[in-house]
Amino acid sequence: MSEPGPDYTADGVPTFDFVRDRIERRAATAEGAGELDDATPEAHDLAQQEADREAAARAKLEEIRRSLGG
Repeated sequence: MSEPGPDYTADGVPTFDFVRDRIERRAATAEGAGELDDATPEAHDLAQQEADREAAARAKLEEIRRSLGG
């Protein structure tokens, strides 16, 4: 059996620091990707479409409530 790397115990289990660093790196990558996505014109257009749909849904719900006497 080969010697485990410095980020693993003798039993081949990753160390806490190694796992924490991988989680933090993945979280930072995801956050950065989200920020880049939000910065594109396409993302702005999609956000506007979503807001328009939500406003239309609220208006339709209010219309239904009024028609039911509520």
